[in-house]
Amino acid sequence: MGAHVSRADFEWSTSDEPHASRRKEILEKYPQIKKLFGSDPNFKWIVSLMITLQIAMIFVVPRLPWPLVIGLAYCFGGVINHSLMLAIHEISHNLAFGHARPMANRVLGMIANLPIGIPFSVSFKKYHLEHHRYQGDEILDTDIPTTLEAKLFCTTVGKVVWMFLQPLFYALRPLFVRPLPPSMTEIINVVIQLSFDFAVYYFLGAKALVYLLAGSLLAMGIHPVAGHFISEHYMFAKGFETYSYYGPLNWITFNVGYHNEHHDFPAVPGSRLPQVKAIAPEYYENLPHHNSWVKVLYDFIMDPAIGPYARVKRRNQSKVLKEE
Repeated sequence: MGAHVSRADFEWSTSDEPHASRRKEILEKYPQIKKLFGSDPNFKWIVSLMITLQIAMIFVVPRLPWPLVIGLAYCFGGVINHSLMLAIHEISHNLAFGHARPMANRVLGMIANLPIGIPFSVSFKKYHLEHHRYQGDEILDTDIPTTLEAKLFCTTVGKVVWMFLQPLFYALRPLFVRPLPPSMTEIINVVIQLSFDFAVYYFLGAKALVYLLAGSLLAMGIHPVAGHFISEHYMFAKGFETYSYYGPLNWITFNVGYHNEHHDFPAVPGSRLPQVKAIAPEYYENLPHHNSWVKVLYDFIMDPAIGPYARVKRRNQSKVLKEE
């Protein structure tokens, strides 16, 4: 089964998450960063182009042999779908049309969701914003693996299996850790998505639907673009809980690699995050960061010091007050 991970628990912290205080300090020194806040006018057109590419592909793949369909799903469709997932991440911060037009953001999110095949656009927003607000909270931050995950997948082989199953954990973990009642918009998201999936299957056949779904699932597992799941918050250097990535894959992932910058300034769209680093370089250049998501995946699997336990965690304050 390979080497056993050396950690037997999460890294528990009694300090506040670092981004709010750093944001305040940077803005006091560089108030011009506020000019970067707001929506990106080009964003909706980029998203529309990606959706159009995927719609075009589902008319092509029914004529192809199954091995080529799966290969295209991994190498091309999965990359586009993963990029659309990160577009939905941008949309969750209202960076498509701005905070004044929340419904326009929601609608674009549901449209961007269509090629992905799995309804998650609306649900993602409510859990992701809590991840920002309560980073590391043992209850409220559902981005952190559960103790059961950490105990079950604690060897080299186990970590490989966990990464293949990551789409499943990413989707289901919030429902077990912090179940929230579905909103009407979430139900609409599900109905629209399932109707689209049925239409693809009915009119274009199984290959078209498998191309979309397989691409989404494969690109969330052991895939270069999926390296951001691990690189963002897994503790590669003791005490540091957020890491940026400054490699070329930022070009197709809306600069999600600029993750310290994003958590410091979630109101800045991905296209402008490099400007944050350029304005305040002394706050980011000395932080540990990554230059390769492929290396991140390799190190996560092979290094016994890194695994699902390698996350900074904090006691939930409401739980602490009840215990006191």
